[in-house]
Parts: sequence; structure tokens; C-alpha cells
Amino acid sequence: MMNRRTILGALAAAFSAPAAARKARASSTRPSALPYDFEPRGAIGKLERLPSLDLESRQDFLTGFRVWSNGPLGRAAQERAGEIFKARGLNPETASLEAIRDVLEGDPIIGASMRYWISGQLISWKLLQDEFHGHAEAYLAEMDRADKAGPGTLKLNPDLQVPEYASHEIHVQPGGYVGDPFAGHIYHYGTNHFYMGHNDQDEVHGALAAAVEPPEDGRVLRVLDLACGPGQLTVALKERFPDAEVWGLDVSAPMVRYAHMRAADLGQEVHFVQALGEKTDFPDGYFDVVASYIVFHETPAEITRQIVREAARITRPGGVFQPFDFPSDERPPTGYRRFRRWWDYRWNQEVWRNEFASIHFPAEIAKLGFEVREAKQGVLFFGRVHATRKA
Repeated sequence: MMNRRTILGALAAAFSAPAAARKARASSTRPSALPYDFEPRGAIGKLERLPSLDLESRQDFLTGFRVWSNGPLGRAAQERAGEIFKARGLNPETASLEAIRDVLEGDPIIGASMRYWISGQLISWKLLQDEFHGHAEAYLAEMDRADKAGPGTLKLNPDLQVPEYASHEIHVQPGGYVGDPFAGHIYHYGTNHFYMGHNDQDEVHGALAAAVEPPEDGRVLRVLDLACGPGQLTVALKERFPDAEVWGLDVSAPMVRYAHMRAADLGQEVHFVQALGEKTDFPDGYFDVVASYIVFHETPAEITRQIVREAARITRPGGVFQPFDFPSDERPPTGYRRFRRWWDYRWNQEVWRNEFASIHFPAEIAKLGFEVREAKQGVLFFGRVHATRKA
């Protein structure tokens, strides 16, 4: 059971950690690589600072709040679930999701854990959206000028019909990934909040790139980041394979515009294109390595299969497809995790999360032209799937 002293102590520690990390990095600034770059407060390493100390402080507070709600409060909620299962004589490993929901949904500790988690996201999104829309002229002008700048290239498709499945407000992000001109900006800074201060320098994406295993013959001439979002993994892949031609592809124009602008500002020659993951228009066998990060749990199962089939088409024989995503039902979760996953689906707009969990993702990949094994290295809790394109 948590008392007031426990809560306040955890809050103090949580709030101080991200601030201390930022302070330690404050002297590590980088000059802008682009003459038109809009950086009112400069940058710390790879991260452009938010344009006001007030906004940065609010985001820092919310990050600390998430550390606490995911940490001490999250553990208390999980322990409480175990107590409820025991008191009700319910076996959470065999019980239906409906039965689990019936006994957990009304509990105040579990409810607080869920509510604080989602409320922190909603506030973070709102603060960021207000900033970028409030200074829209400057930010749009920056992107407009960056579109044709190098290094690297950007190819937009204004005639692309965005499918319905890509139009949801995933993570309750206002406008989703495609419906706000600043979706890339908002997603980048908002998901830094998700990582609780541990990805300000793209550390997670760097670890993902390091975990990508090149083909056995060692040839890596072309690399694709499939569903690249704001391009953090794309840049990390270019750093991992500096001599390769590296591409980032996403359905969202705001995402690839922001990704291109940021990569160019970092001095990385990366190419970005707006296209569907299931219809990339790249030639057959074009890539030696195709990687992706947390995209498949955000698509319907049938679209997942179509994207994997397209990955098989554009990966050369002997090439590698390495998707990083949440484990699907090859590793069934505990009863409480099933409840959390349902809650994510219901209240966090993870519309396809349960559908993804209903398939055996490695088995689906193996059906569509790949030889599949467990990857040698994983990152955090993301699945370790390594697939080699069959000859």
C-alpha cells in the first residue's frame, strides 16, 4: 500500500531525474547546419530545445510524472490486481478478458494508474500543439525551405489517398499522424515524454539500429526504414551504415517533412518518401536491409500481412527484414497485461493493438517469403524477429 510519504518521495525523485539529465547535457550544444533553421533556444546534441523555458519545464514535469505513474504507482496497481485476483478466486491466466475487466475496472488504485498515464499524454500533446500552431508561420516557413534542401532528398505525394486505418488519433495525438501539419514536431517531442527522459539523443533508436543484423554476405548498399515517422531510426541507420543509401518511408507527409528537415539539420544524407508501406513503388529486390519500429501493432492484421509481403518483394534474396514491435501472441501476456493492453486499445486509441496480438507475427512473416529466427539482440521489450529473404 502506498502512503503520502511514499508518493511524495517518488515524485521528488522522478521529477529531479530528467531535469538533472538535461542540466548535465546543457553544455553539449551543436551549431545549426541549416541557415534557415528556427532554433530560438539552440540545441543540446541532437535535440533542438523547446522554444521557451516555460514549455520545456512543463514537459519536464510531465516526464517526471510519467516516471512516477509508470513506476511506483504502476507497480502498486499491478500488486493490487494480484490481490483482487486472489480475493475473488480468479485465475488470471485462464480467465476471460471480460472476467478480468469486471474485477479490475472499478479499483481506485488501478484506475488512478491508468488515468494519470493518459492524462499526462493529453496535457503534453495539448501544450505542444499550442506551441506549434501558435507560431505556425515560422515553423511552416522552416519546413517549406527545408523541403528542397540537402543533404538528402524529400519526395511528397500530394495525390496519395491516406487509408482509413492510418487516420486514427493513435496515442490520442490530436490529428493523429496525418491530420496535423505539425504531426512530426508534436510526435517527436511528445514521444520523448513517453521514453521518460531516456531518448532525448535518440538513444533508443541508436540501440535499435545497432541491433539490426546485416545480411550474412555483409553487403549493405541500400537500407529502408519502413514507416519512419519523424526519422529518428532512419538517421540512426545512416549512422550505423554510413556508406549505404538510406531511405525513410511513411504515409504521413507531415512526418516525412519533419524527418527530412531534421536529418538535413543533423547533416545526414537520408532520403525520405511519402508512400504506403503496402505499396512502396520501390523496385523488386532493391534493399539489402529493411527495418521498422512499432508500426505493425498500429495496422490491421490484413494490412500487416500486405506490408510484410511488400517487404519481401523489395528485399533482395539473402537480404534482411528486421521489424521491432511488441510481442504478439507468440508470448501470451499475464492477465493484468491483457487488461492493460485492452485499456491501451480502448482509451489510448491503439485501435489495432488487440488485432495484432491475435496473430503470431513471426509465423506470418515466415509464410510470406522469409526464413525467420530470433534476433541476436533485442531492445527494451520489443520483439526479437530476424527474417532473411529466401532466394
